[in-house]
Order: sequence, then C-alpha cells, then structure tokens
Amino acid sequence: MPKEFPVYTDLLEKAGYFIGLTRKGWGPGDYEPGGYAENPAGKTYNNFQSFFSKVPKGKPFCYWFGSHDPHREYVKGSGAKAGMKSADVQVPPWFPDTPEVRNDILDYYFAVQRFDRELGEIIQILERTGQLENTLIVVTGDNGMPFPRCKANLYDGGTRQPLAVRWPAKAKGGRTLDDFINLTDLAPTFLEAAGLKPAPQMTGRSFLGLLTGTEQPGARDVVFVERERHANVRKGDVGYPSRAIRTRDFLYIWNLRPERWPAGDPEMWKAVGAFGDCDNGPTKSEILKNPGSKFFSLAFGKRPGEELYDLKRDPSQMQNVAADPKYASDKKEMHRRLEKWMTDTKDPRLGGKGDEFETYTYYGPVQQH
Repeated sequence: MPKEFPVYTDLLEKAGYFIGLTRKGWGPGDYEPGGYAENPAGKTYNNFQSFFSKVPKGKPFCYWFGSHDPHREYVKGSGAKAGMKSADVQVPPWFPDTPEVRNDILDYYFAVQRFDRELGEIIQILERTGQLENTLIVVTGDNGMPFPRCKANLYDGGTRQPLAVRWPAKAKGGRTLDDFINLTDLAPTFLEAAGLKPAPQMTGRSFLGLLTGTEQPGARDVVFVERERHANVRKGDVGYPSRAIRTRDFLYIWNLRPERWPAGDPEMWKAVGAFGDCDNGPTKSEILKNPGSKFFSLAFGKRPGEELYDLKRDPSQMQNVAADPKYASDKKEMHRRLEKWMTDTKDPRLGGKGDEFETYTYYGPVQQH
C-alpha cells in the first residue's frame, strides 16, 4: 500500500482527528514496504476503552474495530453449547444438508454473536460518555462467510455484506434502503461527514446524502465487483481474475482465466491446503468427501468464461443461464456494461491483458489457516 496514495484515516488525522484501531486493520500484507510506520488504519489499542481514554478532550476521533469474528477457526460445538439449535439453521442450497454442516454454520453464528456483543460494549461506552448521538457508526464486513462458494467468490455469498449505519444527530433511523453500496463508498462518506473532500483517486461515491435525506433512494441500482489473487494457492502464485456486475435482476460474472481452478489448485501450492482459496473447516471437508457431487462442482469445479444468473428466478445463483438463448440479449447488455466500466476505470485486464497482477510480490503469510 504505497503511502503516496492517501487513505481516509490519513486525511482525517491531518484534519485533527485522533486515529486508532483494535485487532485486524489494513491487511493482509506488510505495510512497511509502502512507507507506513504503523498500520494505515491507525495505532493499535487493546480495546475501545483504552483507545477512548487517550482521546484528547474535545478532539474528534476515528476508530476501527477490526474484530477477528467471524473468521475461522471456530470452537467445535460452540454454537450448540450456547443454546442454539442446529434444526433452526438455514442451510444454503449449495451446501449438503448434513449434521456436520449445520453445526459448522451454528458455530459461525456463535462467532457473529460474539462480535455483536463486543460492538454492544463499545456502544455502551459511547452512550455512557454522551458521545453516542453524534458518533457515526458503520457496521459491515469485508467478505462473505468463510465457507465454500462464499468468501473469495463473486457470488452474493462472497460479496454481499450486512450494512448498518447509525448517526442520530444527522440521519433519521429506522429505515431500510435497498440501494447498492460498495465498500469503496465508505472512505468518501467518512470524509464528507467530517467536512472534507474525498481524494481525487477515490472512485467510490459518498452515500451521506442517503443518510441525511438529500439524495433520493433507488438511484444506486448497480454494483461492480472484481477478484484477482486472494491467497497463494495456485502453481506460479497466480490468481483467478474475474469481473462482475450485479443489478437487481442479474448477476453476470466474466471469468478471465477459466482454465484455472477457481478455489485454488487441487494439490496444496503454498498456503491453506487443497483448494486453498476456501478456508478449511467441517463444511469444506464434508464436500470434499464426495468429489462427484453437485456441491463439489459448485464449490471447487472449474467454471465457464461467462456466468449469468436470473436473480428473480434464482436468487441463490445456482443455475448458470449464460448459454441459454433466451438470455442472449440480457447477457450481451450485462457484458457491455461491465466492459464499459472496465474501460472507464482503465482496468489492465481489458483485451486479455493484465498479467502483471500475477507478478506482484505476495506479502501475505505463506501459511494461512
């Protein structure tokens, strides 16, 4: 992360904000080669209380709570031990419905609830000190659940995140909006909320107007997502380049190197294990037991160059209709819009290029769990 490109925490700090983080900040990677002396998200504190106690009186603050929940690994049986019932689990249709899978998801729920509890403790401190009403709180995630066909994929299971925003002093609460928001929109939103202008390199769009009511809901009806190298899990340290466009009606994915394994090579390369772009766990192990099953194909099998999903008929994105003549015009239009976006953003992958992505030094850990 070259320091020459400003991040929102840098800009807020220069504007007088007190900056700090707990646990996972910017990463994975090594920030020192980019010119940073500490994590770009700020100085590390053990918890919010220790950070908050250091904020000078009257000074605004920006705090990043980077919980490790609900990352793996989970304590097996923690969900059931907490009183949750495996019978209540909603098993996604791309997983086999077995006791092992249900209990794995239950343990994931437990990790989510642990995050919720810690977040609640932070909110209590803000409330107790009279800071809650004028603090902009944004809660979201950085990727899908660490299960097959979810994290590190461009399906909704990998890219769609919960998003909750609270700022009573400026924004009317109790609303649910269905506009498309991208994580790149957070930085310009934070800067605008602080009365600053986003850096020209920031391609995201502030959604402050949606919060305050100056922007009419409904206009943000598309989001673009992309994927390159996630972990070091393919021979030659290569990634799985894909680009996608998601509207309310369709998800279209363009897999630019379909000859590669989307979840990593079947044999361990350098990290995680077989199909290493998917975190190890009971659900992955359960699917690997039956390599001839549809679940194995959906999670680990090679994919065609184009995927198209009709979200009204197939919200779970199980049936690829890219080769169906009935969808030819829809596929053509989605591809056109995706290619235009790639042109507008000067995507190096246009025209079959972009292999320089494969040559960048990998700064993540060699062994990941």
